[in-house]
Amino acid sequence: MSDKTSQYNLVAQQNQSTVVGEYILSSVREESYQSEAELERAFIKQLESQAYEYLSITSETDLVLNLRHQLEKLNNIQFSDTEWEKFFKTAIANPNQSIEEKTTTIQEDSRKLLYRDDGSIKNIDLIDKKSIHNNSLQVLNQYTPEEGQRANRYDVTILVNGLPMVHIELKRRGVAIQEAFNQINRYQRESFWADSGLFEYVQLFVISNGTHTKYYSNTTRNQHIKEANQNSAKKGKRSSNSYEFTSWWADATNRPITDLMDFTKTFFAKHAILNILTKYCVFTSDKQLLVMRPYQIVATERIMNRIEVSTNYKKLGTVEAGGYIWHTTGSGKTLTSFKTSQLVSKLDYIDKVIFVVDRKDLDYQTMKEYDKFQKGAADSNTSTAILKQQLENPESRIIITTIQKLDRFIGRNDGHIIFDGHIVLIFDECHRSQFGNMHSAITKTFKNYHIFGFTGTPIFAINASGGGRPDLKTTEQAFGDKLHTYTIVNAIADKNVLPFKVDYVSTVREAENIEDKKVNDIDREKVLASPERLENIVGYIREHFDQKTKRNSFYRLKDRRLAGFNSIFAVASIPMAKQYYLEFKKQLADLPSDKQLKIATIFSFGANDEDADGLIDENSEDTSGLDMSSRDFLENAIKDYNGMFGTSWDTSSDKFQSYYKDVSERVKNREIDILIVVNMFLTGFDATTLNTLWVDKNLRLHGLLQAYSRTNRILNSVKTFGNIVCFRNLERVTNESIALFGDKEASGIVLLKAYGDYYHGYRDGDKEIKGYKSSIDELLQEFPVNEEIISESGKKEFIKLYGSILRLRNILTTFDEFAGNEMLSDRDIQDYHSKYIDLYHEFRKTIDEDKENINEDLVFEMELIKQIEINIDYILTLIKKYHEDNTQDKEILVDINKAIDSSIELRNKKDLINQFITSLDIQSNVDDDWHRFVEEKKVEELEAIIESEELNREATYAFVQNAFRDGAIAGTGTGVAQIMETKPSRFSPDGAYTKKRESILQKLTRFFEKFFNISRREFEER
Repeated sequence: MSDKTSQYNLVAQQNQSTVVGEYILSSVREESYQSEAELERAFIKQLESQAYEYLSITSETDLVLNLRHQLEKLNNIQFSDTEWEKFFKTAIANPNQSIEEKTTTIQEDSRKLLYRDDGSIKNIDLIDKKSIHNNSLQVLNQYTPEEGQRANRYDVTILVNGLPMVHIELKRRGVAIQEAFNQINRYQRESFWADSGLFEYVQLFVISNGTHTKYYSNTTRNQHIKEANQNSAKKGKRSSNSYEFTSWWADATNRPITDLMDFTKTFFAKHAILNILTKYCVFTSDKQLLVMRPYQIVATERIMNRIEVSTNYKKLGTVEAGGYIWHTTGSGKTLTSFKTSQLVSKLDYIDKVIFVVDRKDLDYQTMKEYDKFQKGAADSNTSTAILKQQLENPESRIIITTIQKLDRFIGRNDGHIIFDGHIVLIFDECHRSQFGNMHSAITKTFKNYHIFGFTGTPIFAINASGGGRPDLKTTEQAFGDKLHTYTIVNAIADKNVLPFKVDYVSTVREAENIEDKKVNDIDREKVLASPERLENIVGYIREHFDQKTKRNSFYRLKDRRLAGFNSIFAVASIPMAKQYYLEFKKQLADLPSDKQLKIATIFSFGANDEDADGLIDENSEDTSGLDMSSRDFLENAIKDYNGMFGTSWDTSSDKFQSYYKDVSERVKNREIDILIVVNMFLTGFDATTLNTLWVDKNLRLHGLLQAYSRTNRILNSVKTFGNIVCFRNLERVTNESIALFGDKEASGIVLLKAYGDYYHGYRDGDKEIKGYKSSIDELLQEFPVNEEIISESGKKEFIKLYGSILRLRNILTTFDEFAGNEMLSDRDIQDYHSKYIDLYHEFRKTIDEDKENINEDLVFEMELIKQIEINIDYILTLIKKYHEDNTQDKEILVDINKAIDSSIELRNKKDLINQFITSLDIQSNVDDDWHRFVEEKKVEELEAIIESEELNREATYAFVQNAFRDGAIAGTGTGVAQIMETKPSRFSPDGAYTKKRESILQKLTRFFEKFFNISRREFEER
């Protein structure tokens, strides 16, 4: 390949930097129209200029032959035919291996044993992780698998040593990038598993429409298979299969590199892609492959570089040997610090890596990951004695422990030999708890150390506290230089965290005040703690809880279908927490079960409830400092909790720590609606289901941003921002905090706009952004609700307009001012929804699945429609009303059909529901007869399928029963084959087997969609 050197156009070919420092975009722009085929050709040409070898391979035979040649070259060996056949079938194309096991092979077990014909054994590397440039990179395009449900043709695939490891799906410029994402999901259903299953080795996916390019790991696809076949029902948004979890590539200044050609020059630079595949993926203990984002890779490499340089220049034991990483809360600091610890521990000249966390931040998942990487690494957090054993054990290269236990070890082991070792200390969240005496003890005791800290909210001179040591006021003084920054502005712009929407609610009325409007700060403590005010606030929270937490929106979490999100209520003091808890109990006491909220509280003694520097003093998990009345109160609140959840916690030391952990898990699982706290859970706590923070507490600077950031973790397309509802006027301090931890222009990005901007519209530079009111005016004028839309162009305009209205409604419904200003009646919304969904299906039916979607300019906001819950219970209520009117009120029949038509989930059950209505007579009991009717129809229709397709009756009933249990028909695997009584040959030239399998799947899928989620009874085996 040396003759091509002159034409290589490499950007940053060096081993140290995976992410280019600063990328200058090309100033030359093409002007001509570019087709998808032309985009693909340009992409491949760019890869060839970067020393990728182009392959023209169209058959699996050639693909496997190339794999053999590449592995022979990498391992300097010649396989005999028998050796290769056995090695290929057992080590590479083993039909019993899943995507998870193949990912394990690449990430953790890429050295395989070859049993040679002469009886000897040789190691065969599938990928060289130590010398990455020994690996070969090839590119092929338009590959078509020979088996599979459909004849799919893949756009572009990158082979590493002959194995497909990166797959790229392209759409032409102007087409939505999500189309490429959806196409990859279709491939996973239909063909990635086909032939020898080599495409299940793909670790990373890249999607691009030329203009925008993103990447993500195989976890998204693999988890989708598991959810569809095993764990969870089909309905609802799945975070694991969500486009929201794809990532932009960027340079080290966090500037996104989105154009495909620019992306290719950087992401697909040989050293970059090989580093990402071999170093910067994390395969978790839950078998999830996580690929790091560019800012995480930069941070890791900056720390590695600082360790190397400071060691060479003999700067150990000084701040010049360390530094800190400022990555905003919610951006994945723990993953970055874990990967950093992992890579540093492999350096020959490092004796120990000590990963230090606060006790309250040591979660189960972190311990599992460290234990998976090195058995017993996390045991050192359980006792100081075990920490001592591991520090003395040369085989224990990496240790995870708490600040408290490390401090105790230092105090008890003066002169220990480990203090002379070459040690790297990494603090997962370098709050003030690492400053002062603790920091002094560590830096005085260890001699040859590097100390690094990760923080989302650094302490600068402007927000440093007044007390303590003058030389340890700021994060930089304690840890050294800032090595990399990724602010909240970067994270929101990249959509790695959500923006906030802040409401400021008036809580004290004066004569001229209007309730629920922004008011001047009311800072009169006596008034703030008055029972009347607290009663009003609890009433406000109860009244607005469903609205703020989106309880009319549905999604799936693990194996549960959930409605909306949950919240934390941060209050100023323990006495106020007690008052609020009692007030909630009082106001909820006599309400019916469907109006109840699950309320819990947790607090413990903290030395400084409110600190002048704005940092929340995290309460310890110890109740011994509480006064007797507060401890007794907490004891009773925990008894309420035990009654609610069947637990047995109390305020004793061990059980209170268990209570803390149990509360944490139940908030994460959305089992608690409102958690009342003083300081606990306002830093370092991550719960993706939490979207609202109610605030009756003075917050500022890093304490404020830490608290707000509990609400802005990405979950799915239903959760669009973090809700902050302030019962004190925190507007000025909110803006100060955002300016400090973002930049001076940050507030416009971090906070959503005001209600009026969304309702009436606003200007964004020279661009006029249309508001909700003018959009509705246009809708009513151009598309009256009772008039049909005839032209195709009119239908497209309606879809665009109504889609934008749905997006605006999704935001506006969380503003109090929107009530009464919706402009559309409930019936109007139903009718427009029906029209919108009908058009959705009409356009989708015109698209052949194997052809490009010609309607890429249409964006259907289907997820938002789920805000209106029209389910089978609602339909049965209408049917009951119709029956009680002795089946005479034909208007109700119209309502029933409109309700069905406006629900995506019920449309395929329409015939069944109408058949049931026809069967009613004056003696009918709607509830009982419905369930009886459904069960009879289930059996009748399944029997018809069994007979028409000649299926095994017992096996089919078991297959369907599993589908109802798991929430989806198993479309992959051997399930369908096992229920066939007679099977055509898989190799018949007319494809009879595939046709038979698809026919059965289609019928069973229609059957499943008709009967799933409409009966409370289990499907009974016959």
